[in-house]
Amino acid sequence: MKTTKPAPRFAICINNSEYPASLELHKIYRVLPDQDAQADGDMRIIDESGEDYLFPADYFIPINLPQTAIRVLNKSFVQPMAVA
Repeated sequence: MKTTKPAPRFAICINNSEYPASLELHKIYRVLPDQDAQADGDMRIIDESGEDYLFPADYFIPINLPQTAIRVLNKSFVQPMAVA
């Protein structure tokens, strides 16, 4: 039986007032599934450090993206973008 990975989820930061070093306002972040965090009103986000941490869910708006955008974002998280 083939198992599939859950689709990547993303959210836009709409409040970084308590975490200005960890979150950038209006930036898209990857969301990792965490049912316990969700039950507590939090989201597990990969922040500016590249690590996943819990943040208040109301600091973000979950978004649905087209597959093309998801592929580009996932690729950009794996390898740094070239600087012009």
